Amino acid sequence: MPDGHDLAHHGDAEVGPGLVDLAVNVRAGTPPAWLTERLTASLAALAAYPDATAARDAIAAAHGRDRAEVWPVAGAAEAFVLLARALRPRRAVVVHPQFTEPEAALRAAGHAVERVVLGGDLTLHPGDVPEEADLVVVGNPTNPTSVLHPAATIAALARPGRVLVVDEAFADTVPGEPESLAGRTDLPGLVVLRSLTKTWGLAGLRVGYVLAPAELITTLAAAAPPWSVSTPALEAIRACTTTAAREEADRAASALREDRDHLLAALATVDGVEVRGTAPAASFLLLRTPGRTDVRDALRDRGWAVRRGDTFPGLDAEHVRVAVRDRRTMDAFVEVLREVL
Repeated sequence: MPDGHDLAHHGDAEVGPGLVDLAVNVRAGTPPAWLTERLTASLAALAAYPDATAARDAIAAAHGRDRAEVWPVAGAAEAFVLLARALRPRRAVVVHPQFTEPEAALRAAGHAVERVVLGGDLTLHPGDVPEEADLVVVGNPTNPTSVLHPAATIAALARPGRVLVVDEAFADTVPGEPESLAGRTDLPGLVVLRSLTKTWGLAGLRVGYVLAPAELITTLAAAAPPWSVSTPALEAIRACTTTAAREEADRAASALREDRDHLLAALATVDGVEVRGTAPAASFLLLRTPGRTDVRDALRDRGWAVRRGDTFPGLDAEHVRVAVRDRRTMDAFVEVLREVL
């Protein structure tokens, strides 16, 4: 528990019987029926060992990459472990506040980790990162801040001799994915991680993928256990990277943006709460209640589960992360929050 932050804590630990779940960022009402049907059909092939070839081709086609530049993983968490096992950084830097799994994986593999902790509006400037860092990890949009950094800002961190890992687990919650680097092949050492968990409701399936230069993919593949991505997960990749599926995800992102704007407007009427981060862009908001560290527990007592903020480096118990849901749910939440405050 470095510096008192529980890096192993995740939102699912907040959820319990009878609680309205605003702690987990998986889109409500998913997976869609057509995806469940495809996954169910894939069970007929379980007698054979998984073959990732078709899934790699699907990822490559979706992002305009070569098959040698993609690698399926059992969720982004596996990718962080593979990176920690395969790389030997001299100076590893993780930009916080962000998802804690990459730092936890690096520390578990015996690497020292240096933190760059953003303050104020939680935006990143390239000069914040030490020039000597040869491994840099940053989220975009960032969990839990919902900040979407400009692609140019992230790209400015890339340079020869450095591995730049960009966690884009929530990139498809932003309409059009305007700041994604998934298609960039000109940036040295760029590693982009993608997840199917959030938009498609597949947290239990564990599925995502890595986009990186071919030589780095070869290194990661050598560190991976054989057949770590199951046949149903590979089928999910094929299903969710089609043009039709990506268009559906973009429509969902547009609807999410409207719901988030509705929540932001409602929160603006509540005294004692502030939204952290400039122009929130993802499927959640980071809230701060100055002087109040009891809000998470008080909400829980009233039947609402939100994600505690004090396990993220750079945040404290005045912070909670709230997943964006439909407007009726959000209106009810805001009224309960108003009562608590």
